[in-house]
Amino acid sequence: MLSVSGINQYYGGSHILRNVGFDVPARGCTALLGRNGVGKTTLLKCLMGLLPIRSGAIALDGARISDLPPYARAALGIGYVPQGRDIFPRLTVLENLQMGLATRKRGSALPEFIFEMFPALKNMLNRRGGDLSGGQQQQLAIGRALAMQPRLLILDEPTEGIQPSIIKDIERAIRKLIASGDIAILLVEQYYDFAKSLADHYVVLSRGEVVARGKGASMDSDNVRAHLSV
Repeated sequence: MLSVSGINQYYGGSHILRNVGFDVPARGCTALLGRNGVGKTTLLKCLMGLLPIRSGAIALDGARISDLPPYARAALGIGYVPQGRDIFPRLTVLENLQMGLATRKRGSALPEFIFEMFPALKNMLNRRGGDLSGGQQQQLAIGRALAMQPRLLILDEPTEGIQPSIIKDIERAIRKLIASGDIAILLVEQYYDFAKSLADHYVVLSRGEVVARGKGASMDSDNVRAHLSV
């Protein structure tokens, strides 16, 4: 589904991403792990076109997308849930979800499966996004990305600052998406147990470089946790 090769990115004189390369298969969940500050969010912004890459290539289904603007990448079926959620606080829950329909045909309805995954949202459609709890806002951000029915869903630390009960809801939702077989997921996460429970494949970043990769089932035996400890 997604192929990343030789990505380099700088902030001033700092070399943030160093020849980063990995693949995200067309089905299942690929977990991208690493400590704070290793370049995970920078990499995702490069994948979405929010930051230009200095060198390297990004391809979706074999077609190069490195030079496309963010809206064009979204139109190709890439959904993005940024770190910090970035919902629209003054818009209602319904209006936030409808923003996710921007790449769909005019008049498209919100997919019902969003409310099956996050039933609380259906009872809050007329509430402003800024009035929701942090966990509810995270569900809203994921729902907004799912409204476009993406082929690839990118999640940047969806468990950050979220209460345990909603983490379980998000885990169940991601598991349903994986089971559907219709979507590829790139999950950026620091919470090891959450990532391990969902990952079919893993990639580890350290100091801007890929230092380990493999099957999700071998994360314990590969001692992936050691790459996350301080």
